Amino acid sequence: MIQIEFSEADIAALEYERYHHPHPHVQRKMEVLYLKSQGLSHQEIRRLCRIRNKATLVSYLREYEAGGIAALKQLHSKGQVSELNAYAPSLKRSPTQIKAFLKRIGLRYRKVGYIPGKTATPEKMAQQEQFQSAELEPRLTEAKAGERAVFLWMLPTLFTGFTWAFSGASRVSL
Repeated sequence: MIQIEFSEADIAALEYERYHHPHPHVQRKMEVLYLKSQGLSHQEIRRLCRIRNKATLVSYLREYEAGGIAALKQLHSKGQVSELNAYAPSLKRSPTQIKAFLKRIGLRYRKVGYIPGKTATPEKMAQQEQFQSAELEPRLTEAKAGERAVFLWMLPTLFTGFTWAFSGASRVSL
């Protein structure tokens, strides 16, 4: 078992950081070291923190031994680089530019029904079934056959109950 001596200042810092650090991975490391400072066994720490691999726990302890709390705060994960990063300057648009683009391709800002609403009436259910069988399923079948592209366009809005959608004659066939 790895023996570590903790100062009162470090214990206080670990106790604070395990709840207040902005990154959850660092919070987890702080929790592990805080539990270690409280005298819990490695097996008990792994159980409480749901750490499956013993090597993970040991790596957190070694990190602390090597550089203290500052070392625990370092994130070594780089993640994957997106191919879109090269196009970032051309992809960044202001809300005004996005709005103009959406209008140009035929979308309109539409008010939608709220949930829960009168969606469970027999008329609404029949209308939804009719749309699904007559409009949605044929388009999805075409998409599966490679004859059509189907895009799901979700845009966050500040006002609930409104969305951008194609309407009637202005639908664009893709």
